Amino acid sequence: MRVIIIGGSGHIGTYLVPRLVQAGHEVINVSRGKHKPYLSHSAWEQVQQVILDRADEESAGTFGKKICDFKPDVVVDLICFTLESAQHLAGTLSGNIQHFLHCSTVWVHGSNVLMPTVEDQPRQPIDDYGVKKAAIEAYLLHEARLNGFPVTTIMPGHIVGQGWIPLNPLGNFNPDIFEKLARGETLILPNFGLETLHHVHADAVAQAFMTSLTPRSTAVGENFHAVSPQAITLRGYAEAVSTWFGKKANLRFSSWDEWRTTVSEKDAEISLSHLSHSSHCSIEKARKLIDYYPRYTSLEAIFESLAWLLDKGELKII
Repeated sequence: MRVIIIGGSGHIGTYLVPRLVQAGHEVINVSRGKHKPYLSHSAWEQVQQVILDRADEESAGTFGKKICDFKPDVVVDLICFTLESAQHLAGTLSGNIQHFLHCSTVWVHGSNVLMPTVEDQPRQPIDDYGVKKAAIEAYLLHEARLNGFPVTTIMPGHIVGQGWIPLNPLGNFNPDIFEKLARGETLILPNFGLETLHHVHADAVAQAFMTSLTPRSTAVGENFHAVSPQAITLRGYAEAVSTWFGKKANLRFSSWDEWRTTVSEKDAEISLSHLSHSSHCSIEKARKLIDYYPRYTSLEAIFESLAWLLDKGELKII
């Protein structure tokens, strides 16, 4: 099939594009042309690169038409963040494509009530990102069920991969936390360290998109979590990383109000956002309908990322 990927040079596209090319598809990557994939792969030599600024084209009302002009069979949208963007593109593509795949997020759920969270749990997003993504998802699935628009939405967790810092055991992206654990230093965790994070390797997200393509009939009109088989607690995460570095975890715990004074304001805000969600999602639906079986556990994905960072000298543990 002819597949257009919008924003295919990022985390997910780094792994999805080679999968599509190796499966025999013709791939067109639409981006601003400002970033390269995180990992090199010979498959990119067979990809047609199209440079478009989505914001500018949408302002002119031409983005959807330009995508449609390539006569794609499938469109994968990895960078849609507003309802207006989704409406513009879907409205143009409706009746002209076989399959539309949208990248959503597990944050459409907001704070979890029942765990593991399943895809049809009522949406109660708690931040602007989740609210906007939930509105997009609701619109696209409504179009699928009412008007036959052939959409599938994929909801990744915290994406991990070679080339960037994984979400750490405090729920933020400060690399110093991994360095502390590697040196056996004391790490203070908020509360009892029992909030959860649900990582996913970027290649596993790419796998979810791929398995949604065939058989298409079981994926159209559905939404699927793309996460590892199990979430992990902050405490368990910190202990596992310490062990990986050959150390014993030296952990302390404090109330949230006390804990936030031990980190920067930025890190505290990011941690609060992740811990308020405490994502823990089920993949049973994806297993049954699209044969989604991620190869990496949360920790395996994290350790691969840490190994890459160490090899590149991005982490200093001595």
